[in-house]
Amino acid sequence: MSETALELLHRRRSVVAKMLMEPGPDAQQLEMILTAAVRVPDHKMLSPWRLTVFEGDGRRAFGAILAGVSCLENEELIFSADAIQAERVRFERAPIVIAVISKMKDTKPVPQWEQILSAGAVCQNILIAASALGYSAQWVTEWLAYSQRLRPVLQLGEGERVAGFVYIGTAKEAPKERGRPVLDQVVGQWQIPGQVPVVD
Repeated sequence: MSETALELLHRRRSVVAKMLMEPGPDAQQLEMILTAAVRVPDHKMLSPWRLTVFEGDGRRAFGAILAGVSCLENEELIFSADAIQAERVRFERAPIVIAVISKMKDTKPVPQWEQILSAGAVCQNILIAASALGYSAQWVTEWLAYSQRLRPVLQLGEGERVAGFVYIGTAKEAPKERGRPVLDQVVGQWQIPGQVPVVD
C-alpha cells in the first residue's frame, strides 16, 4: 500500500449528513466510486449485494414517500409539521445517497455471515473512494432501513436488507477529529493457552 493510501485511511472520518452540501460527485466520479465499491472480498463471487443511487429529483420523490410512511409508523409525527418536513428532505441532506442492499443467498459453502460482511465492505469502500476524491460521506441506517412498509418501495426481495445508506457531498466545514481506540486496548497477541484441549 502506498504512503498516500495509508494517509487517506488514517485521516478519513465521517461527516454527518446534515453537514453535507453541494457539490457532489459528477457522473464520472460517481462511476469511480461505484467501481471501487464493488471491489470487495466476495467468497465464491456471489455479489451478495446491490446498490441503488438516489440523486436529483429521485431524492425528493423518495422523501415524499418517507414523510407519509413516517406518519404511519409514528402517529405523533402527524401533529408535527417540522418532523414531517425533516423526513421529506431527509435524502436532500446530501447531493447523492447510495443504498447498499445486502442480498443473502442460501449458497453453500459460503455462510450468510460472510455475505453480510461483504456488504459492509461495500459501504466502507464507498466512504474511502468518496474521501479519495475530496468528498465527505456518512454511512447510516436510520429507521427507514428497518421499516417493513418501505421494503416494497426499496424493492427488497427475500433475503435482502439494507446494509446502509451512504450520503456523499461536500463538507460545510472541516470535521473535528474524534477519539479513536487505543491499540493496546483492542489488539492482542495470540498466545498458546496454558491447557490445550484434546481433540479426539
